[in-house]
This record gives sequence, structure tokens and C-alpha cells, in this order.
Amino acid sequence: MSLDLAHYPTLALANTPEELRTLPKDKLTQVANELRQFLLSSVSQSSGHFASGLGTVELTVALHYVYQTPFDQLIWDVGHQAYPHKILTGRRERMPSIRQQDGLHPFPWPPESVYDTFAVGHSSTSISAAVGMAIAAEKEGKNRKTVAVIGDGALSAGLAFEALNHGGDISKDMLVILNDNEMSISENVGALNSHLARLLTGSFFNTIRDGSKKVLSNVPPLKEFASKAEEHIKGMVVPGTIFEELGFNYIGPIDGHDVPGMVDTLKNMRNISGPQILHVVTKKGKGYDVAEKDPIKFHAVPRFNPADERLPKSAPSTPTYSAIFGQWLCDMAQHDPKLMAITPAMREGSGMVAFSKEYPEQYFDVAIAEQHAVTLAAGMAIRGLNPVVAIYSTFLQRAYDQLIHDVAIQNLPVLFAIDRAGIVGADGPTHQGAFDISFLRCIPNMVIMTPSDENECRQMLYTGHQLDQPATVRYPRGGGDGVEIIETMSAIPLGQSRTLRSIADNAPAQRVAILNFGTLLPEAKAAAEQLNATLIDMRFVKPLDTHALTEAAAQHDLLVTLEDGAIKGGAGSEVGEYILANGLATSLLQCGLPDTFIMQATQTQMYAQLEIDAAGIVQQVQRRLATS
Repeated sequence: MSLDLAHYPTLALANTPEELRTLPKDKLTQVANELRQFLLSSVSQSSGHFASGLGTVELTVALHYVYQTPFDQLIWDVGHQAYPHKILTGRRERMPSIRQQDGLHPFPWPPESVYDTFAVGHSSTSISAAVGMAIAAEKEGKNRKTVAVIGDGALSAGLAFEALNHGGDISKDMLVILNDNEMSISENVGALNSHLARLLTGSFFNTIRDGSKKVLSNVPPLKEFASKAEEHIKGMVVPGTIFEELGFNYIGPIDGHDVPGMVDTLKNMRNISGPQILHVVTKKGKGYDVAEKDPIKFHAVPRFNPADERLPKSAPSTPTYSAIFGQWLCDMAQHDPKLMAITPAMREGSGMVAFSKEYPEQYFDVAIAEQHAVTLAAGMAIRGLNPVVAIYSTFLQRAYDQLIHDVAIQNLPVLFAIDRAGIVGADGPTHQGAFDISFLRCIPNMVIMTPSDENECRQMLYTGHQLDQPATVRYPRGGGDGVEIIETMSAIPLGQSRTLRSIADNAPAQRVAILNFGTLLPEAKAAAEQLNATLIDMRFVKPLDTHALTEAAAQHDLLVTLEDGAIKGGAGSEVGEYILANGLATSLLQCGLPDTFIMQATQTQMYAQLEIDAAGIVQQVQRRLATS
């Protein structure tokens, strides 16, 4: 998208933060207005995260205006809110490529820009990173400032509070901006608190506060009285007691859409030593009415026409795996009053909206707290309930200790419905579900199921729910192949594969069998036809169907494992370890994700690039046969 100077004349003067800082303060509101319009136009043409960025426009302008970025360190939490930051830091012309193959990274990414100081994607990391960077800045001795911007949702994770506790204790110079985009703020309250913020961060107040503490430091009763007086005065107008107790000086809340007010406050706070909290109230979707009314719907959007003020309806397609899980959950709850469904703040993405409304007493959204979600489930299970944890593959990584220590060691019947397993596409390396098989299969007591279609997914969820031990069912982002889903639920015997294609009698001398794990089955079928190969849908990574594997090894010269997950430690590794341990006379080719982090692109593009689509599988097999 080329910048039309007629539409964005002031924004055109701020190609970088250095240029932004040359503008007079009274121009900043216009910069913000044009930035918001550019963001609207850009994302509507390219797709991407939307509502969060609209809410941080003014905050982004004020931060880059006051702080000497990139010398000063600005850390964004999650990154959904960082699109305005990308636009202001020299990447405006490349915004149409965001989230696309070889395009802009969907989140802050240091290799992409010196203004991106820390790679983010998962929530609640910003304060921990900021504490570490503030320590480094102090040792550097160049008066480099550190600022972390964290949303109120991200503050629900334990990691954020661990960082606040440590940051307040060591008292390094840093600012944490709490971007509160859930609570409303009236005009009067906003104006009052903006005025108070200027006073509480101004030199007069802080000189008196710091001076009085020094003067009274040797008079404990008076010092305590002064501290309590300050606390009560501030407590009457600000809700910052918890942050004060953690050792942070709290200011706010202030209006996050008032650029001049934020600039004044930030200028004052930049000169205050020690750990600071600035509470800024913003509105998701700000400036685009329908996004303000429904920020969840407009969190991430496809290409759309802003004039229509509605998102295009997707063409009729097969149900997503998330929807299949959600329907199974509702159906299962009709028969099992002990079923308890848990999600770490992913109700919509995990397909749990209907369940949360139909069974509110059996539904628990624990906010962004994956560790708590898993141990909560363990607590339920040990007292006879039947918990189901719906969690994205990449987020389950954050609860690994709880998975082992609290669930597996106690052999508790917790079912993990692992969504977004395998390649997820545009969200890039922080969100690809590459590692769950690898980190799960080494855990004793754990059952790992890899359904190959929609009906298999439903039946495996039922299977796992009936087990008296931990179980996982992993399934990908998006829809299936349109197979018939059988409403009647029946358990699949553990470790039972199914042979879908047997090798022809006139097969070539080198006989091939493809062992499929998961929803790449259509690619495996097409490849098996071209190669005249046996095709076995393995279904289970753990326990493995060792009988079928032993027979396949005896009857074929080459076994080919296929999985939408990391090769190292994955399903193919499970097969390889069994072959080696039992001295089976066959060769093995593992097809899956390589030992690298997978960048952003569509699922189809990545399958082709990684050679795990039908054509790629055939090419890999032919190369192996040619060298054997």
C-alpha cells in the first residue's frame, strides 16, 4: 500500500519515531487520527489483528514521542496491539505483507527491526523481559529507559505477577504501562485522573515525597505516618494499592486516547527513578464503531470492506475441528454431569461458546493461566470429577511441569483437547503447534491420539474421556475433509491402527508402507496411490500399534512416517525406537516438521515447502529409494 499524502499528510511527516519527535505536540492528535485510518485501511486489505491495535494508537504515538526509541527499550506484550508500532517504525509500506509468507512478522520480531526489542507472541512475558533489560541498562550506565506495555488480560497470568514482585523488590528504573481496555472511563473521571497523574508524576510532588522520606528516614514513627498518609491520599483517587504493595509507584488511571495528556504524564514519569506503573484506559476497536461494539469478533479479521462495517461471511465449508470439539463437549455433558470443561481464555477459539451457555456450572475460563488450568483439572480429577482441558498446542507448553507433576505422576484422568496442533499458518513461529507429540510422548501414563478426520476426532475425544489415566487428542486449526460424523460415540481400543490400503501384488521390488499420524491423511492417500504403497492410519502415537508395525516392517523395505509435528522426538521417532529396539529389518523415512522454527505462511504453502503434501511425500520417498 503506497501512502496517499492527500489522506495522511501529517502521518507522512512521521516515517520514523525520530521524525515524529520533530513535530510539535499539538500535531500529535492528528498523527494519531491518520494512523488509525491508515491501520483501518491497511488491515482491511491485508487481514490480520485489528481491534487491539485500534485501541493503542494514541498510546503508541505518545510513547515514541516521549521515549528515545530505539535507544530506550519498548517491550510490547503479546503483540496484537503492536501494529501501530510497526507503522510508526519504518514498516508502513510493508504492512500489506503482514502474516504472509516472506512478509512482515505478525508480532514484534527483533530480526525485523531495531525498534522490536523482544520477540513476543505468547502473553504476559513483557514485564519479566523488562526487568531483565532494566538490570542490563543499569549496568550499562547510559540512562537507557525501559518500558513494558501489558494488557489487563495478560496481567491475569502468574508470570506477570512473578515479574512485578521481583521488579518491585529490586527497584530498578522501569515503567510498566497497564493498558486497560476492558473497563470504561467517563470523560469526567478521565479528565480528573489525567490532571492527578500530571500532579503525582510532577517534580514538585516527587521532590516533596522523596525529600520527606529522606528527612524522616531516621524517625520511624513519623516516617511510617508520612507513608501511610501518602498511601491514603492516593488510595482515595487511584486503585493502585496492590501495585504499591509490590513496590511500584502507581499512577492512573488516565485516558489512553488523550495524546497530549499522556505525553505530559510520560515526560514526567521518564524522569522518576525506580519501578513505576502507569494505568492507561483504552478501548479496543477505538474509532471504528462495529469493532468497539464487538472487539472479540474484530480481534483478527479477514480482508473486508470498512464501508460495509461487517466482516464477509465465509463460504460454506466443513465444520472446524474446534467446532467438532465444542459439539462433542455439549453432547458428552448430557450424559456426564461430572464433566468439567476448562479453558485458559480461549472460549471462542476452542469452540466452547455454546457449552459455556448451556452448562455454565461445568465451564471454567481461568483467564491466561495455563499452569493453573492444568493443576485445577488435577484437583478436580483427584476428587472424582472428569475434567477436559481445551488448550492450544503452543499454550500447553507453558504448563509442562504441571502436566508431569500434577497430572501424570498421579495418573489422573484428565483429558487434554489440544487445538491448533501442527502448522497453524499466519501467526508464525510462536503459535505453530509443532512440539506437543515430542514433549508428551516421553511422559509415563500419557495416551496420545492423532485423529485423521472429523469422526475419528469425536470418537477419540470420547475414548479419552472414558480412560482412567491422562489422555490427549490433538487436532489442527481449520476444517476437516467433510467425512460423515457418527453421533453415536464409541471407544476405540487403545493402540489400534487401521489399514486403509494394502500394497498390490505387482508392486515393485522396493515395497513401501506409509504410516500416517493425524490429519494429513488425504495427502498420505494421494501419495500412496502414486507410489502403490500400503497405507496404515496409526491413530495412536502412544500406545503404538506394535503388532501392525512389526508386520509392516516384515513386509516392506521402507516405512514412511507422516506427521504434522516435529520430526525430532515425534511419532516417527517412536516408530524408529521400536524398530531399533526389536531389530526389525526395514528402513525408515520420517516426514514431518524439520528442526527449525516455522515462519508465517498459509498451511498449504508450508505443507508444500516442508514436503509433507502428497507431491512432497512422493518426492521424499523417491529420493530415498534412489539412494538405497
